[in-house]
Amino acid sequence: MKGRWRKSITLRLTLLFASISSVVFLLLGILIGNSVERHFEVQDTEILTGKLELARNELSKVRSEEELVNTLRQLDNALVGHQGLAVIILMPGSQIGYATEGADFPKRILEPAPSTETLRPVRWVTGANTPYRGLATSIRTAIDGGKQIYAVAAIDISYHEHFMDLFRRTMWSFVTLAAALTGFLGWVAVRSGMAPLHSLRRQAENITAHRLNARLEVEAIPAELQALADTLNAMLTRLEDSFRRLSDFSSDLAHELRTPISNLLTQSQVTLSKPRTAEEYQEILASNIEEYERLSRMVTDMLFLAKADDGQIIPTKETLELKRLVEDLVEFYRLIAEDKDIALSYDGDAIIRGDSLMVRRAVSNLLSNAIRHAPAGGHVTIRIASTDSSFASLSVENSGPTIPPEHLPRLFDRFYRADPSRHRLSDGAGLGLAITRSIARAHGGSVSVRSENGITVFELRFPTEERWSVES
Repeated sequence: MKGRWRKSITLRLTLLFASISSVVFLLLGILIGNSVERHFEVQDTEILTGKLELARNELSKVRSEEELVNTLRQLDNALVGHQGLAVIILMPGSQIGYATEGADFPKRILEPAPSTETLRPVRWVTGANTPYRGLATSIRTAIDGGKQIYAVAAIDISYHEHFMDLFRRTMWSFVTLAAALTGFLGWVAVRSGMAPLHSLRRQAENITAHRLNARLEVEAIPAELQALADTLNAMLTRLEDSFRRLSDFSSDLAHELRTPISNLLTQSQVTLSKPRTAEEYQEILASNIEEYERLSRMVTDMLFLAKADDGQIIPTKETLELKRLVEDLVEFYRLIAEDKDIALSYDGDAIIRGDSLMVRRAVSNLLSNAIRHAPAGGHVTIRIASTDSSFASLSVENSGPTIPPEHLPRLFDRFYRADPSRHRLSDGAGLGLAITRSIARAHGGSVSVRSENGITVFELRFPTEERWSVES
């Protein structure tokens, strides 16, 4: 449960919204609080500066001790009128020359600094727990060539402190409430924003192996999820095609294996039904060997295709002359072609880089397939050409019935036959063209087919030696 919440996008975004809003409101509150407090400090400083300037104007004119005593008495009347104001004037030697009633100043502000007249704002709390803000300054009189006295003025800031305490409590309450509200609104917004994802999830839950034709609805989802939905739909299309091919392959494989196994089983049962001569047993075993050879070829071909699908077929890079390779194959199939009264010819040349055994097998599959389907009196022609500096083509053309267009895309599927009625008339297992395509792809090439007007052409394309040199 903890791990699920930790990975929840909704929870993360909600906490992110709440955290960001809390930080923003907190910084804003601190900024406003500092500004207000600075305003109060400036306001208090202006009042205190005015009082000290008043005292400075009066005391700086004093020329004798008697005049100083009189001025200090008059100063009390001048400073009256501001509530919470406290003033103390220290004579040389730290003697108190004047102090308002109830004045309570800390020791640190009562220590004169004769060398400077700079105002020094100080904040303190009295023994009665009353906050004050004060300023101190030195005043030069005209007594004895410039005798200095020390003046300190302070003001009660209880009202300001109370206001700031109330402001801070209000600010923290507002930040807490704003964080909670923003978190809730963020959760609502995220839930609303995540609704299309939940919709996609519900649609995906309904897609099973039996309903791979279903697709995700992309019309009602946001543009940000459009690419994801399109990708998933493309994946479903590939899966549907793969499942269909796998299902067809399984059915075809079972059908292909059932016939020879059934023949072997039936023939063995019939053989054992009564005693037979040694010659009869030899004939039966020879017939069984033919079926076993067919099964062995089928298994070998299937293993080759399985390796090709897993990318385990890695061809060697030999320099191959296609003309010489085709000459050997034509010589091998010439007797078969002559028996069927088929004209066999070739022309052209090209040099490629590839695995000689694999390329020979691919061309042999196309050539045997062409001879098998060409009618008596027909022809099979092999043409070799360099289409450009990168690829060479080898096409195998045969006369015969035109293959319907709907069959052409599936001719390279395993066990697929355009004419099922000829299934038992052929020694092949329906894997030759599939193997040819795998070999072409393993070499970085391709294979294609076209059929029209009684002519069928299979074309192989292989990279030339120049292309291999550039890529290496």
